Amino acid sequence: MAEDDVATKAPESDAQEPSVISSEDTSAQKGASMGEHCVTDRPTPAGGEEPTGEISKIADVEVYITKPSDYPHLPSKLLLFLSSGTGIHSKNNQLQADKYAAEGFLVVMPDQFAGDPSPKNVTDPTEDSNPSMIEKVKVGFATTAKSFMLDMWLARQTPEKVLPILQKVVEGAREEFADAVANGGGIYAVGYCFGGKYVCLLGSELPDTAAHGQAAAKDEEQGMVTAKPLIKAGAFAHGTMITKEDIERVKAPISIVAVENDQLFPDEVRDQGKKFLEENKIEHEMRVYEGVPHGFGVVGEYEDGRIRKKQEEAFEQMLGWLKAH
Repeated sequence: MAEDDVATKAPESDAQEPSVISSEDTSAQKGASMGEHCVTDRPTPAGGEEPTGEISKIADVEVYITKPSDYPHLPSKLLLFLSSGTGIHSKNNQLQADKYAAEGFLVVMPDQFAGDPSPKNVTDPTEDSNPSMIEKVKVGFATTAKSFMLDMWLARQTPEKVLPILQKVVEGAREEFADAVANGGGIYAVGYCFGGKYVCLLGSELPDTAAHGQAAAKDEEQGMVTAKPLIKAGAFAHGTMITKEDIERVKAPISIVAVENDQLFPDEVRDQGKKFLEENKIEHEMRVYEGVPHGFGVVGEYEDGRIRKKQEEAFEQMLGWLKAH
């Protein structure tokens, strides 16, 4: 597939929207949901660069906050940074957030997981080019255990849990950094991997109960009161667990960095989402990057210079979108 850039607007759809919080499995939940790049960090690039922000709290939620060097002497804009499963204590996530701060954004990266980031590598047996039968069995057990731990962790990371955390942080940040919110005319958001889904949800007109973690009753969905999007504009890279319904709810301008042949953001979901955004004139852009792995957009060391180049292009795409809005 050729790389694809789209920026468009489109007429509103009056189609009935499904509830954002459902007790039924979605097609994404039945298929691939999270990969290695979502739950473990790449090696941090050599050079000794260290994060410039600090761990703090907003509305009793732990956050990583990084600010432009000239703030508050010069105005800034507030950016919500929603990370992959490795969370706010990941050095790579912090360095990625710092890149936005260096471009003039006051960045708040909340702990979406309430102190429960993705499980790291379970015991991995020493690699051997010619393993014995016992070593093969050990590898099998370790792989199964790791997969089971990840599945259990994912089962705990639901919209019912995550959205109320983000709602608290948004409300607290509006108060604590009112100057940045006012300067930007609202709050912006970027998301990577796990965080991509929640950029979609924060950019949607959700049922008023959804942001507080409550699923609407089936007989109340018709005519339900919805809240306006919590963000002014958003961007996400290589999202995971995103359904076509998530994209079809989006109302805020959105930029999407996608990976060619990405099982974690399937072509079907991506293409149906793109079609909906175009037909409903939701301002958006989407670019599909070839020859890169899922997770490439976050700071991390890659020997292949082509991946490093596209990593920077993805950052410029997302940054450019935020600055344009």
